[in-house]
Amino acid sequence: MKVLLDACVSPQAKTELEAAGHDVVWAGDWTPDPGDEEILVRAKDQGRVVVTIDKDFGELAVLRGFPHCGIVRLVSFRAAHQGRACLQILAGYSEELSRSAIITAEPGQIRIRQHAE
Repeated sequence: MKVLLDACVSPQAKTELEAAGHDVVWAGDWTPDPGDEEILVRAKDQGRVVVTIDKDFGELAVLRGFPHCGIVRLVSFRAAHQGRACLQILAGYSEELSRSAIITAEPGQIRIRQHAE
């Protein structure tokens, strides 16, 4: 799966996702940080799921109508566990993400907001 990790996500997650065969871009490699709106536009243009810890991306998508290819928000995961959490979400919810779902994941809990057509 093609993924764009927000700069707030651990770079270790990028390593873990790439090792599992995912095509990953980490916004932390970009200088300067282009901001949330531009990150969401780039992800959509490249067909990438955005993974973040910020709720801003969901707000951009839901309240402001920004198109996207799926958003995963990690809540309360330690940096060392973000990669593993991403792998589990991408494997378990690829169908939902392919339909531009917004997934909020906390340890032991997943919430899915389906894309409104």
